[in-house]
Amino acid sequence: MTQTRLNGIIRAWEAGKPAFAAFSRVDRLSAQEMSGTPYDGVVFEMEHNPYDVGALGDALQYMLDRRGIAESGSVAPAVTPIARIPANGAEMNQFQAKQVLDRGVYGVITPHVWTAEQAYNAVASCRYARPRGAALYEPRGLRGDGPAAAARYWGLDQQEYYARADVWPLAPHGEILVGLMIESPEAIENLDDMLANVPGIGFCLIGEGDLSQALGYPRQYEHPEVLGAIERIVEICHRHKVKVGHPHVGATNVERLLREGFALLLSAPSRSYGVVGQGRELAGY
Repeated sequence: MTQTRLNGIIRAWEAGKPAFAAFSRVDRLSAQEMSGTPYDGVVFEMEHNPYDVGALGDALQYMLDRRGIAESGSVAPAVTPIARIPANGAEMNQFQAKQVLDRGVYGVITPHVWTAEQAYNAVASCRYARPRGAALYEPRGLRGDGPAAAARYWGLDQQEYYARADVWPLAPHGEILVGLMIESPEAIENLDDMLANVPGIGFCLIGEGDLSQALGYPRQYEHPEVLGAIERIVEICHRHKVKVGHPHVGATNVERLLREGFALLLSAPSRSYGVVGQGRELAGY
């Protein structure tokens, strides 16, 4: 089994660097275009776009670059695909996480998570079952067994896939990221409890739009109350050594976000790729 780190977002973090990613529609052309970008990852947006796992499977295939694989000598994708699913944390969803992972994504973002119980379910939904008492048993795996398509997409046999299809950083060798959207005052109040009691959370992603709505300042991202709430999220995440991401990164705020310690910087795909170069230069690489 190759020991090359497959997930480029995790690879950046393990090297002490911030990771850059972009949101994308779930279609073949967008996927093909994203495969040649300088991003570390791409988030296929299925929360506010149609939830279509067939289209996701096609998009993932269009991200494959045979020449790039041959030249790199590694099956690790140049741009790591993850998916944001539609179901909110309170819906205690499991099947959507299972389905997108079975297509081959390297991570799942769940929107509107605001309790430790919901966070536990999000992590458990991304893990296979294992014998009671086994190492790293909790959160107990709830993902159904159907790895064939994902293993093929990752370029591994099924046993290799089982060994690596676990959540990081709970399993240091794991390649799957569990992301939680923190986008309400209730989520902020419960965030310390979530991060203290639910292992396996890969990162928290600020939900600026919904958070600003809930605070009474719709899309006023620079309002002091909105900024104060975001600052609190960042502080709690840093205290628990959990990565934190920002969904609206551009040339005007990338320097500030890096200075504030954001580890995952997301932008819209229509924005210039120059923000990636700018951000990496500011981060010193």
